[in-house]
Amino acid sequence: MQRNFDTFAINEDIQPLKIERDNKGLKIKWNQDNHESFYTWEFLNHYLYRNSRPLEDIKFKYGIQQNHQDPPTIQYNELFPEKDSGVANVTNTIRERGFAFVDGVPFDTPSATKEVLERIAFIRETHYGGFYDFIPDMAMADTAYTNIALPAHTDTTYFTDPAGLQAFHMLSHEAPPGSEPSADGELGGKSLLVDGFHAANVLRQEDEKAFDILTKLRLPWHASGNEGITISPDRSYPVLELHPLSGQVHRVRWNNDDRGVVPFTKDIAPEEWYAAARKWNEILKRPDMEFWTQLTPGRVLIFDNWRVMHGRSAFEGRRRICGGYICRDDFISRWRNTNFPRQQILDRVVG
Repeated sequence: MQRNFDTFAINEDIQPLKIERDNKGLKIKWNQDNHESFYTWEFLNHYLYRNSRPLEDIKFKYGIQQNHQDPPTIQYNELFPEKDSGVANVTNTIRERGFAFVDGVPFDTPSATKEVLERIAFIRETHYGGFYDFIPDMAMADTAYTNIALPAHTDTTYFTDPAGLQAFHMLSHEAPPGSEPSADGELGGKSLLVDGFHAANVLRQEDEKAFDILTKLRLPWHASGNEGITISPDRSYPVLELHPLSGQVHRVRWNNDDRGVVPFTKDIAPEEWYAAARKWNEILKRPDMEFWTQLTPGRVLIFDNWRVMHGRSAFEGRRRICGGYICRDDFISRWRNTNFPRQQILDRVVG
């Protein structure tokens, strides 16, 4: 329920008529309408000494390269029929490690993939549609619809609220008609993941000035390649956004192809930003930062788009990919409600 009374109808000089206490808390009867309020001792003790609730204690597991040996994986049948324990597992894995695989997903049609995403939350509609199912045919003016290699990047940097989760499922990959198979039988198209939080921590340790520049200089971002579509966020944003309470990196926004012109500011010159971005780019491309994996039919990849950047190697042939975006707030809500008691959640979000 929402608040169901008018806060401003309460008299400014309201006074208590009666105060009672027990082992659970404090009950007060007020002189206006004899209204009774109850405050738990936990609530009162907390706000006597603090103005807000602490941040959730998330045990982030930084770095992604070590996942080659033990990638975080959940089985499809753990999510169905309507098993919240499986949803708790996959959302908490993504929260801590940045990504997760769901194995054993049917791939004769894309419908099972859509159902997997909807077990987490609503699929986000964008100018690409909602749930996507595409081949490299340039149906949209975006490099995702090609077969070229893509460096590690964040999707939807041009939204005020970039996509929270993103998912890919390769339903099929066919060789070009009439072509001879390669010696290793591979067609390319390996997926790349880079933990942006880990990369930002490394940058901070190795070059604090570069880190500072990438957290302060705000850039324009845009999507304007398709006719009738020009999307840009409500304001300019830096590559690395810090949480105002923890001071830690809260969101990575990095796609050099969607970036606008680097502005001149009184504190940071464009050449300083480029030097910082060059260092950042060098870190992202280190072998120990990269996790390469070949997507296969039956395995869905879901990752935190605010944290984990993705890319791919070039490929040949016709590859069919399906997936979608999920809003950050919906993802976090589902994570909370499947991993924590209801009262603990309410205590945190109410204040």
